[in-house]
Amino acid sequence: MQEIQGALRHVVHDLFDQDVTIELTRTDEQFGDYTTNIAMQLAGRVHKAPRDIAGALVDALREAQPAMLQTVEVAGPGFINITLSNAALAATANAAPTAKPQTYAGQTVVTEYSDPNPFKVLHAGHLYTTIVGDVIARLYEIAGAQVHRLNYGGDVGLHVGRAMWGIITYLGGEHPGKLAEVPADGRPEWIAARYVEGTTAYEQNEQYKAEIVSINQRVYALHKENDHESDFARIYWTCREWSYQGFDALYKRLHIAPFEKYVPESEVASKANEMVDRALEAGVLTMSDGAVVFKGEEHGLHTRVFRNSAGLPTYEAKDLGLAATKWQEYHFDHSVIVTANDIIEYMKVVLTVLSHFYPEVVNRSVHLTHGLIKLPGGRKMSSRKGNVTLASDILEAAVEANKTLTGKDDYDVVVGAVKYAFIKQRIGGNIVYNPEESVSLEGNSGPYLQYAHARARSILRKAEGRSMGFDDHFDGVERSLARKISEYPEVAGRAVAELMPHHIATYLYELAQSFNRFYEHAKVLDDPREAVRLQLVARYADVLRDGLTILGITAPEQM
Repeated sequence: MQEIQGALRHVVHDLFDQDVTIELTRTDEQFGDYTTNIAMQLAGRVHKAPRDIAGALVDALREAQPAMLQTVEVAGPGFINITLSNAALAATANAAPTAKPQTYAGQTVVTEYSDPNPFKVLHAGHLYTTIVGDVIARLYEIAGAQVHRLNYGGDVGLHVGRAMWGIITYLGGEHPGKLAEVPADGRPEWIAARYVEGTTAYEQNEQYKAEIVSINQRVYALHKENDHESDFARIYWTCREWSYQGFDALYKRLHIAPFEKYVPESEVASKANEMVDRALEAGVLTMSDGAVVFKGEEHGLHTRVFRNSAGLPTYEAKDLGLAATKWQEYHFDHSVIVTANDIIEYMKVVLTVLSHFYPEVVNRSVHLTHGLIKLPGGRKMSSRKGNVTLASDILEAAVEANKTLTGKDDYDVVVGAVKYAFIKQRIGGNIVYNPEESVSLEGNSGPYLQYAHARARSILRKAEGRSMGFDDHFDGVERSLARKISEYPEVAGRAVAELMPHHIATYLYELAQSFNRFYEHAKVLDDPREAVRLQLVARYADVLRDGLTILGITAPEQM
């Protein structure tokens, strides 16, 4: 495609002395491989009819690229339809698995996603953010970037106070030795249960609420004093580590690429307070009833508190500290944060305040948001009271659905099913997750694509040792599959440019359907066209595997 774009740019310049950006789009197969409306774009500049411009460009393009083009024709009011020669199509299809645009070559990208809070467990929203964030990081990597994966979470704050109150109450006091009685395989869930108990106590009993507020202040103090020895501190540090271990175990089950580091809120609290002081001095933030606030209404936003009346930095302040810490450590070209869409307005406030001190960070940052994850029936989730659908609930539902369907306990298939069910939908809206649909071997599902890959590899195993390769001819069904394979780099490029992995998911499903049509009408083994068709099967399988890998889904050799 780039060669055709380059050739068109040259002929436009030679014929009309115009420098233009050429856009080629895929057209229906009956009309060719690509189309462009460049003639209509030029009409106003050169004061000629679009069809006349198109005719001149077609003649010049045929002369400039005779080996690459099978046909070049003027269509409609001045479109130019282009069909690649068989040799050019074969070369494009051969290169498809590895010819992805290096849009971010040499650039540094920081991705932040998942972001669960220690002392709580990952809910379904975290599961979505984790899966999609992992794919976003992979998209940057395939485009040549050096990617740093960060995971930010609240190891201080009122939720920790609630959990610590529940833990201490359960233990009958500050007795860290009793933590040994908690079963190792249920520690994250045990902590989550204590958080729920603390939340109930906070909301229903004023005495307990006061105790939790006091515990919250003690958590901040132990960080400030670097206390690891007191009984209170030993309980805190042990349970925080259990939370991280629980997160790591789930990420491993999900085949999520490892995070470079966890960035706990406690590590950015000092930087947060420093930035609040600077913003207060600069007049960006103001005092209000003993708290430090941003009066957002003056900027078309809403008022947010950056330091509460007790002198503690809020989430807003700590996000300032996090942004400054990222910049000072990485001096990135791009920063991406993946969260639920309920903090869109919140992030606008944070970035507005940040812009007064680090405008380069704001200019290089992207905030991707997603909706709620629901189970059939539309039940909304809320983590405030602990009555959430957990990440583990989603996974277990998929495990059971897969067992019912296949009788097998294949966890890679289950993970692929859940991931694909999330990724195939455009980032932004709510998602209703249906376990039975996600594990189906029919329709637009992860297992369907995994099976499609295994099926292609089975054909290639049977043909082991036989010759394969393209010649100078494609018949109808061969050409259709080669054409679809050749689209892969363009789709990957679009997914990277828009940070929308659903483009790859949609393409892989369409590719598998193209292969099914090919396989229905074209015998592969022991056919005079065997070498060409085996080459098509091999490139098809390679593209499927590459695309699934970008989505974080395994491509099994057999199922």
